[in-house]
Amino acid sequence: MKVAIGVDQKDAAGAEQYLRSLYEWLLADAACRRHARPELGSCTVEVPGAQGELIDVLSLVLGTGFNAASLGVAIAAWRRSRPQVPALVIARADGTRITMTEAAHEDAGHLLAALEREQA
Repeated sequence: MKVAIGVDQKDAAGAEQYLRSLYEWLLADAACRRHARPELGSCTVEVPGAQGELIDVLSLVLGTGFNAASLGVAIAAWRRSRPQVPALVIARADGTRITMTEAAHEDAGHLLAALEREQA
């Protein structure tokens, strides 16, 4: 299952910094690096003559080697390591979306497991 992680619009000012930090955190996890293949990207249309794309999405593939619960645990650990965290939006390709606010960071594993349950 492919998922995309973005920063909620109200926290968009530091979105690229947050996503790069989470990306590095996920790459440090051998199972995530091997099975989920995290990638940074952009959802915006490239403008001719622009200096480059703004990073606004982190995508990865969940499966048996690295599932939604594993991602939830990794995100929760990342959020606990940061002094300030944005609201994250996790979306599946079918449009299912879960927004994780600062108040919900302890429930990250539970919230992301919901992504798998809703797919069935």
